[in-house]
Amino acid sequence: MAKLELSGIRKTFGSVEVLKGIDLTVDDGEFVAFVGPSGCGKSTLLRLICGLDEISAGQMAIDGQLVNDVPPAKRGIAMVFQSYALYPHMTVADNMGYALRLAGTPKEEIVSRVAAAAKVLRIDDYLQRKPRQLSGGQRQRVAIGRAIVREPKIFLFDEPLSNLDAALRVEMRIEIARMKEELGTTMVYVTHDQIEAMTLADKIVVLNAGKVEQIGSPLDLYNKPLNRFVAGFIGSPRMNFLKAGSRKGDGIYPVSGGEVRLPPNLKEEPAEIGIRPEHVSLTARGAPDTLAGKVTMTEHLGSDTYAYVALDGAQEMLVVRLSGEKAIKRNEPIGVQVDPSMLHVFSAGGLSLASARPVALVAA
Repeated sequence: MAKLELSGIRKTFGSVEVLKGIDLTVDDGEFVAFVGPSGCGKSTLLRLICGLDEISAGQMAIDGQLVNDVPPAKRGIAMVFQSYALYPHMTVADNMGYALRLAGTPKEEIVSRVAAAAKVLRIDDYLQRKPRQLSGGQRQRVAIGRAIVREPKIFLFDEPLSNLDAALRVEMRIEIARMKEELGTTMVYVTHDQIEAMTLADKIVVLNAGKVEQIGSPLDLYNKPLNRFVAGFIGSPRMNFLKAGSRKGDGIYPVSGGEVRLPPNLKEEPAEIGIRPEHVSLTARGAPDTLAGKVTMTEHLGSDTYAYVALDGAQEMLVVRLSGEKAIKRNEPIGVQVDPSMLHVFSAGGLSLASARPVALVAA
C-alpha cells in the first residue's frame, strides 16, 4: 500500500493546458474515483500518475518520495486499461504471469502469485484457457489479475468496465469491491459511470476543464455540492434546476409554475434553485404549496417511475422520481410538491448558498 500526493500538477500539450494545477492526496489503502465530463482531464491525470506522460509542472510523491522523473516500471504501480490487451496465443496463466517472467521472477513464485490472484478473482478454473474462450467479464478479470500478481503499491483503473454490458458491469463492480476489501491496496479509478464511482469509492474527485471542482465522499458530494456543476453532475437522473426571479418581498421568489419562499437573510440573491428527482412528488393541480405543470412523458422501470413534468412557463423538463409502478396520463395537469428542506440554492456565479434552507412553497 502507498500514499499518493499531488501538488500543483499541470499538463500542457503545446499551447493547450489540459490540467491546471491539481492538488490531491490519496491516503494509504484509499479507493479514489476520478469523474467528470469527456475531456476534463481525468485519464490524462491517471497517465501522469502512472508515468506514461510527463508532468509539465508540479510535484508527485509516493510514500513521500518524489517520482516526477521515475520511470513507470519503478513506481510500484500497476494499471488496468479499458482494453483488455491480452495476448491471444497465451493461456490465462501465461497472460497473468508474463510481466513477472520478463522481470526474471522465479517460476515457482510466478505460479504461486498467479494462483493467488486467480483465486481472488474467481478465475482459477480458467487458467489453462485462451482469451478467446472467455467471456468479456472473465477477460477483464484476467486483465485485473495481471495487475494483481505484480503486487503493486497502487492500482490504477482507466474505465475498466466500459466495454462490458450492463449485467457484466454490475457483476464486475461487485468483484472489484470485494477485491478492494481483500487486498486493501491504494486504488485510483477513472470512470464516466457515476454508479461505479458512488458504490466503489471512498472519495470522489470531480474534475471539470482541467480543474478540481470538489473532493469528498460520495454522499457528501451528493448531499452537499459546492457548486452548480457538481450538483448537476453527481446523481442520476440529474438534479432539477429552476431559475429564480427577482425577490418579491419577504423572501419570496418566483419560479416556473409558482413561487418559493427562501430565508430572508441570504447574503446573495439566488439565481437558481435545485431539487433532486427523489425529493419531488406529484399531487393534484392547485393543491396548497405546489407548482403547476403537466406530465409530458413517463418512464416505467418497474422499481421506479420517472415522470417528466413541464412546469408552467418552463422550457426544460422537471424529472420526478416515484417509487414503484405509477399510472400517469400523458399531458395530465398536475401539481408538483417539493420537499422544501431538500432544496439547493445557487448564486449567479454557480456557487452553493449553503445557508439557504427554503421554508415553504407558495402556490401560483
